[in-house]
Amino acid sequence: MSKKEQHAFSNVLSINPYKGAYVSAVSNFLNETTSATYSKEQYVISYLNTKSFINSHISVSKNIPEEDLYDAIYNKAYDELGLDQAIMYQLQYIETFDALEEENRSFHVFIIDPMVVDDVFKDVVEKVKYVDYILPSPLLYKSLYSKDLIESSGVHCFVYFQENDTFITIYNEKNFIYTKSINYSFLQMHERFCEIYGELVEYEDFINFLSNEDLKTTENIYKSHIIKLYKEIFSNINDILTYVKRALDIEKIECVYIDTQLKSLTKLDEMAEVELSIKSSSFNFDYGFESDDHYVDHFHSLMYIYTTLPQEDKYECNFTTYFRPPSFTKRASGRAILLAAASLVLAFLYPASYWTLTYAQSLQHKLLEDEYKSVHNIKVTREATVKNREADKTKVSTLLAAEENEYIDKKNTLIKIHDVKVNYPMKAELIHRLTKDLNRYSVKIESAFYSEAKESEKSSSLIKELKLGLVSSNDKKITDLIKYLTKVYEGKFHFSIAEISYENESKLYFGELKVSLL
Repeated sequence: MSKKEQHAFSNVLSINPYKGAYVSAVSNFLNETTSATYSKEQYVISYLNTKSFINSHISVSKNIPEEDLYDAIYNKAYDELGLDQAIMYQLQYIETFDALEEENRSFHVFIIDPMVVDDVFKDVVEKVKYVDYILPSPLLYKSLYSKDLIESSGVHCFVYFQENDTFITIYNEKNFIYTKSINYSFLQMHERFCEIYGELVEYEDFINFLSNEDLKTTENIYKSHIIKLYKEIFSNINDILTYVKRALDIEKIECVYIDTQLKSLTKLDEMAEVELSIKSSSFNFDYGFESDDHYVDHFHSLMYIYTTLPQEDKYECNFTTYFRPPSFTKRASGRAILLAAASLVLAFLYPASYWTLTYAQSLQHKLLEDEYKSVHNIKVTREATVKNREADKTKVSTLLAAEENEYIDKKNTLIKIHDVKVNYPMKAELIHRLTKDLNRYSVKIESAFYSEAKESEKSSSLIKELKLGLVSSNDKKITDLIKYLTKVYEGKFHFSIAEISYENESKLYFGELKVSLL
């Protein structure tokens, strides 16, 4: 049952069809009821005992299309299992995955005679009318893995004693691989016990002993005979497990989970662990449910969990033929009634809708006319305002242009005044400072030239440079001067001279000293 389906039902009704036991589950509270009745608000789930169906393994080619898969499995089951051709069996299957199998797909098939299903659920259907889900009982254990109630790795064996059936089921890595019914249901155990005991014992007395007596502490006369019966059962189980391990290539069974439909004081798991030499445990899982004082069969808890699982976490293997009635709109009669009702409604609806639409159109037209008048007045007013604003903008733009021109003229004038006030005194001061140093080294100035230039087209920084024509009677005086200037004005000016030339006529040395302001 999907999450969407869970919200559509008020409760889950789980059924043991063999005992006529009904348990209603509402909000994780399980309550056994004897008054189960039809209700479209409840989800109904039940199961089939292992001995009710045929279980086998079928392989078919991987080349078979998905739409033909059911027919291929059905036909092969008839051929391989020798089924009675006169009976139209119900067949369900689950796929198993074998990594070593390259050409075929493998399936576990569950086959049952429809007459058996009808016989088992005859009384149930009379009460509740429908059953949403009927699955083979061994597949219920899948819910234990999906809810993480047991470890998902390893091989696990499940043994469950019921009144009408006792069966062994094996899961490997949380997947179903084997099941078998054994001849030790409570009814069969009672017959065998009477043979061992040598006298006829009432079935109720036998069941009362199994439920209320602990074999460890009881002194009842039946004790030794019950122990002998259990040893016989475990011997039979051990033979089956030995066969299964060999047939399915199982190295080790991690744990045997064993319990009964009855509330039992005897710890069968302890007895199983001794007899089978395999770790054993009871079905006393933490299902997370509450119940009344009555003991609830574990299968009811498993069935309720199964209904809450998402589709991908459970096996799709539904044998039900008792489907709930379709909704009113999905029935042929319901559709006919709805169609007739719709026709009548349409017949009266057309003139009424025509009159309504005509009135609505006229009303809408009047509203639009009123809205147009209001919008038109606003439009005329805003157009006049825009024209006034545009005239004001033109005036302001003219005044702004005049002010900008006046600003540019004043800015240029101020730049010229700043150049005269700052740059010229600076040039004079620079020449004055250098003249003292020139006189110290007896070097004279022949010429002086000051220039400013931008570093690049994109840059606004200026390169300020002073070129001095030097004259001296000794070239060493010029070089000593440059060394001195470089040392004294380091970080303020940069000095450079390309060459020092000598003229024979005047017997003097000449050179152009470049002074760059840093």
